[in-house]
Amino acid sequence: MSETELKSYDPDTVETTEEAPAAPVVPQAETDPIGGGSGQKNWYILKVQVNREDAIKKSIERRVAVAGLGEFFGEILVPTEKVTEIRGDKKRVVKRKLYPGYIMIYMEVNTETWFLVRETSGVGDFTGAVGKPTPMQPHEVQRMLASEKEDPAESPKLKVGYEVGAQIKVKDGTFENFEGTVEAIDLTSGRVTVVINLFGRSTPVELEYWQIEINNG
Repeated sequence: MSETELKSYDPDTVETTEEAPAAPVVPQAETDPIGGGSGQKNWYILKVQVNREDAIKKSIERRVAVAGLGEFFGEILVPTEKVTEIRGDKKRVVKRKLYPGYIMIYMEVNTETWFLVRETSGVGDFTGAVGKPTPMQPHEVQRMLASEKEDPAESPKLKVGYEVGAQIKVKDGTFENFEGTVEAIDLTSGRVTVVINLFGRSTPVELEYWQIEINNG
């Protein structure tokens, strides 16, 4: 550099070729754990806390409304069936959850909806490989929806407190106080085939489901 150039040199005005540091690269798994949305709605299965299925369903619906993401969601179902229960010799029809600990949800999975559902209290995860939501198969969807479309004229299923092979005691009728084993249960008619010891021989008899109880003796 010449003497003239040295005199005119101003370090504050000299251009630098140093490049600005590059922005850190964030792994895709941290920003988009589901690898991008599918662009269409599907039925998915959610693992949730048992006995909180209905409360969690309502909580998800509220969060969707508050977040303004309703366009990405459809129905949220807790599949149930009607069964007849006998308690204290009284018959009543109740709703029973078909899949305790699970909720079915119709939605489009993208980053926003994935986080909204996953961050809802009581929700465990979507079913699928390594937490990536896997849509339900068509036959699974049909079976689930069929359970929700009950015929009001159809008799509810019978729920009894025992199963085939159970040791029971007859509590009413001709064979009262006899002990035996449940051989068959007809949930449609409400009749039970029980094998009892009659005159020294194992004999099957048909009884009403309410005529027997589990033998705790």
